[in-house]
This record gives sequence, C-alpha cells and structure tokens, in this order.
Amino acid sequence: MLKRTFDVVVASAGLLVAAPVLAGVAALVKREDGGPALYGSVRVGKDGRKFRMWKFRTMVLNADKIGGPNTADDDPRLTRVGKKLRQYKLDELPQLINVVTGEMSLVGPRPEVPEYVALYTGEERDLLRIRPGITDWASIRFSNEGEILRGSPDPEKTYFEQIRPEKIRLGLEYVRGHNLLVDLQIIARTARAAFETERGESRPADD
Repeated sequence: MLKRTFDVVVASAGLLVAAPVLAGVAALVKREDGGPALYGSVRVGKDGRKFRMWKFRTMVLNADKIGGPNTADDDPRLTRVGKKLRQYKLDELPQLINVVTGEMSLVGPRPEVPEYVALYTGEERDLLRIRPGITDWASIRFSNEGEILRGSPDPEKTYFEQIRPEKIRLGLEYVRGHNLLVDLQIIARTARAAFETERGESRPADD
C-alpha cells in the first residue's frame, strides 16, 4: 500500500511539473513526420496481464513491422528527434501515466514484450509477481543498451546473449528484496545516471 501511494503521488506530481516538457516533446515528434507523438507498446505486467506501455514515438511509422523490439543506437528506424529523446530518456516520460493508472510502478523490473515473456522459466515468472517499473537496477546497469547493440548484425541475438541474463538476475533480485528504501536508492541512481548523460560523462557499465 505504501509503495502504491508513493507511486501515485510522485507520478501525478511528475506529470504536473513536466507538463510543459511533455507538450513540447509531443510537438517536436509530431512536427518531424506528422505521425502520432505517442506509441503504445504491448507489454506484460503483473500477473501476466498485457497492457500498453506509453512512450514518445522515437521511430518511423510502422517500425514494429520493419524490425524487432531491440533498438541499437544506430538503428535506421530511429528518427532524428527520437535519437535525442532516447539519449536523455525523455521518451520514457509518458510511462508516468501507466504508473498513475496502476499498470506500472516507478520502480520495478522493466516489462517485456509477450514473445519474450513466453520464454520465461518457472523461476523467471517470479518477475510477474509485482508491477513492472519505469526503472530498476537493470535499467541503470544497461543504461547504454543501445550502445551495446550498436553495430550488431543481429541485435536480438546480442540482447539475449549479453543483456537478458543479467537483466533477469537483477530483476529477480529486486522482486525478492525490494522495499521503499531500495526504491529511493534506485530513483536516486537513475537521476544520477541521467545527470551524467546530460553532462556527457562516461560511466562504467557496472557502476
């Protein structure tokens, strides 16, 4: 109950404070190619329920029909504005709506697409015991995911070999030992990572 109250209060305040930024970003995305500003990606949430996770659209129209769900920094589907939004994680801001509506939490394992969840082992399905989040330890660990995938001839294979195992391990670690203090630590580390990105500072992948 405390976690949910914290989520609603912070996400609602965030949407209110960020409203001018949200409007500005939406206008930039819309102006680039005339397409919709938001994109709803189907993900799997708590107890295996599917929902649409909202993001600012960073790719060309119908990008999901052109390639897979993993996006490298050099993915040709990325728009000019989209590259900047991803660099500063601004594309994730609409997920505050998902938090308010109860489909997501501020902190929790990142939700996966249905085809990846279908591959979960019995143990890995523990990730579905709680609401997925906007950020978690894996989000910080792999804040440079697009860079890792850059230049890969098969981004999906690279994701499964170099990112997915550790991402799942960190997600399960969170599920089994999370509390409000841990959430605050993750939020602080996420803010630090975003600040360092803005300043152009590099960060070790496991920092």
